[in-house]
Amino acid sequence: MKRQITNLIAAGTLALSGAVAAQAQDQGVLDTIIERDSLLCTGHNGSYLGFAEVDAQGAWQGFDIEFCKALATAILGSPDKVQIIPVSWAQRFPAIQSGDIDVIIKVTGWTMTRDTELGLQYSRPYFIGPFYVMSKTELGATGIADLEGGVFCVNAGTTIERVLTDYMETKGIAYEPLAFEKGEELRAAFYAGRCDAIAGFGPFLSATRINAENPDDYEILGDVLALEPEGIVVRQGEDDFLDVINWMVSALLMAEEAGVTQANVDEMKANPPSASVERLLGVTPGVGERLGLSDDWAYNVIKTVGNYGEIYDRTVGDGSRYKLPRGLNNLWNNGGLLYPLVMD
Repeated sequence: MKRQITNLIAAGTLALSGAVAAQAQDQGVLDTIIERDSLLCTGHNGSYLGFAEVDAQGAWQGFDIEFCKALATAILGSPDKVQIIPVSWAQRFPAIQSGDIDVIIKVTGWTMTRDTELGLQYSRPYFIGPFYVMSKTELGATGIADLEGGVFCVNAGTTIERVLTDYMETKGIAYEPLAFEKGEELRAAFYAGRCDAIAGFGPFLSATRINAENPDDYEILGDVLALEPEGIVVRQGEDDFLDVINWMVSALLMAEEAGVTQANVDEMKANPPSASVERLLGVTPGVGERLGLSDDWAYNVIKTVGNYGEIYDRTVGDGSRYKLPRGLNNLWNNGGLLYPLVMD
């Protein structure tokens, strides 16, 4: 696995020189992607389980990777035209600021500082992320307050450091933070007993527990530190590119709401049940032109990756080994917070 990651990083590095040169031209990122015929999208510098990981065959997979493939398909017509560039949490912002990558799809929390001070702009949220704490079952903690004075492992360069600090200060709970750059280092430290608890993104904690030698040794506590909207990030001023991203996310949600799936999308296109599905699948002329894309861009995306629910299910949900409940990431009409925009 380490050799696979090394090879992927080497390949990604070769791609970066071309990306930087392309960005030097006086054109937007969307035009650069089309000219290059390739999308440079974020991966991870190790294995972010369920979201960006490398399988036994050396292929990238996960929730975020599927959105990278969807975006490449929307713009270039094929998921094979995405290059996954391995970057760490801390490297993602310098990488996009320098033009080494085109877009950040890496469960990146939408915060005021990032939005206003880093020269970046966010898409609509594509994932609602809860933060929890997981502790050792043997400690008998029923809440975070029971871990007073303990050592808490966190991912360096992520919003969880601030979220944990704010929560602990508000509650008056003393603790000792221990930060790690790589997720696998953090998990190893926790398994080895270097910390009493991990504070982190709910899906990450679930994956950490599932992959432990004995999952029953660990328990995710019920206290919610915070909710964080996760957005797709582009450079400030790339409005055309951001429009494509926002409507791609919306198309995936719209497809789920309308019952359009990877399996039935051809039938739905041939016999659309409504005017909205006609527009979604490009039967209505001109819907792609507004974005600088082909009219069938959303059809191609759904045919390639399925709708939002299908992506969720096979990467982190019931169809995966992680089996994370949809929760707030359900559609609005199923108890969640997600909804499609109006494609008129």
